[in-house]
Amino acid sequence: MKSKEIFPEIILIGENFPVIKNWAANLEEGAIEQAVNMAKLPHVFHHIAIMADAHQGYGVPIGGVLAMLDHVIPNAVGVDIGCGVQAVKFPLTKISTEALKEIMGQIREAIPVGFNWHDSPPAPERMPVQKLLTTKALLSELPKANLQLGTLGGGNHFIEIQQDEENHIWAMVHSGSRNLGKKTADYHHEIAKDKAEQMNMWLPDSDLAYLNIKSPAGQAYLADMDYCLAFAKANRTLMMDNIIKIIQKITRCSDIILFRHDIHHNYAVLETHFGQEVIVHRKGATSAYAGETGIIPGSQGTASYIVEGLGNPDSFKSCSHGAGRTMSRGQARKTLNLAEEIARLDEKGIIHSIRNQKDLDEAASAYKDIEEVMNNQIDLVRPIYKLVPLAVIKG
Repeated sequence: MKSKEIFPEIILIGENFPVIKNWAANLEEGAIEQAVNMAKLPHVFHHIAIMADAHQGYGVPIGGVLAMLDHVIPNAVGVDIGCGVQAVKFPLTKISTEALKEIMGQIREAIPVGFNWHDSPPAPERMPVQKLLTTKALLSELPKANLQLGTLGGGNHFIEIQQDEENHIWAMVHSGSRNLGKKTADYHHEIAKDKAEQMNMWLPDSDLAYLNIKSPAGQAYLADMDYCLAFAKANRTLMMDNIIKIIQKITRCSDIILFRHDIHHNYAVLETHFGQEVIVHRKGATSAYAGETGIIPGSQGTASYIVEGLGNPDSFKSCSHGAGRTMSRGQARKTLNLAEEIARLDEKGIIHSIRNQKDLDEAASAYKDIEEVMNNQIDLVRPIYKLVPLAVIKG
C-alpha cells in the first residue's frame, strides 16, 4: 500500500500534454491508458484528476475528473446520468434484528429492484417539470420513466440501513436515472461520434467524442442531461420517502429527521477553476467544495462516510464517489468463494444480499478497501460520520 504522502501522484505523458494527478493506489493499466487518452484530447484544461477509488470504465475511468474549455463529452458523464446517493439520519438509536428483517421485507415489497418497475406510475406529480427532453426518441422514454420512478435498478445500486458511531440509525439509497439516463447518454454519444467523423476530428478513442456546448447539439445534450439529473434525484427521493415511512411505522420512532442529503456523481457542470470557466466532468466522482457535504458509500459489508469537502483545487474540488472496484463483475463471479463471502457478512451480523454465485459481483472482496480510499484523499475531504451497515438490499 502506498503512503498518503505521495498523493496526488503526478503522471507525466509529454511536455505538450496536461499532467495527470492521481489519488488512487495501484491504478490499473487500463485506467491509466484511459487517463492518458483524456489528457491528449483537444480543449482539455490544466490537468486530469483521478480519484482514490478509480478503476477502468468505458472510454473514461470511473473516478475520472476532466475539465474542458467550451466542450462536453457525453461518455465522460456516462450512461447512468445523475447516479448518486441520498442519506437520512433518524433519532432512533436501537433496532432489533427482527425489526430490521421486517423493514427490509417491506422495502422489497414497496420498491422494485433490478429490471422490475411499478405496474402504474407511482407518483406522476414527482416527475421533473423542467425543460422536456429535446428529441422524440427520448420523449418516448417518458412513459417508461414514470413507471421507473421510485425504483432501485440493478448493478451496484443499493439500499442500506446503517448505524453511526453514536448508534443513530441511518438509511442510504444509491441509484440513478434508470433507462432514461442510458438512452440519453447513448443518443448523444452517437451524435458526438457522427460529428467527429464528419469534421474529421482526431480522437485518441472514439468513446471520447465531444460536443461544443455553444452548438445546438451541445446545448441539447446539456438540457437532456439536466433533466436526467432531476429525474435521478426524484427517483432517490421517492424511494427514501417510502423507506422513512416503513422505518417509522415498524420502529415507532419520532418523525423528526436529523439529517437528509442527496448528491450525484455522474454529471458535467459549468464551474470556475484556476480563474477559468470550464465544463467539469465528474464520472464516478463527487463535488467537494470547501464546507460542502458529501456522501462516500463503501462496498457491501464495509463502512460508508458522510464527509465535508476541503475544496482542494488540484482535484477540481472533487473526491471519490465510493470504494471503487478491484475486479470486474465477471472476474468476481469466477474467482471469489461464495461460502467465504457469505460467512464474512454473517460474522458481522449484516442482513445481506449474497445468495448465489452471480451475487459475488457485489461482494466486498470485489471492491477496494474503503479505509485506504479515505486515507488517500485526506487532502480532499474530512469525515463527519462513519456508518456501518446493518442490512443491505442490492439491485
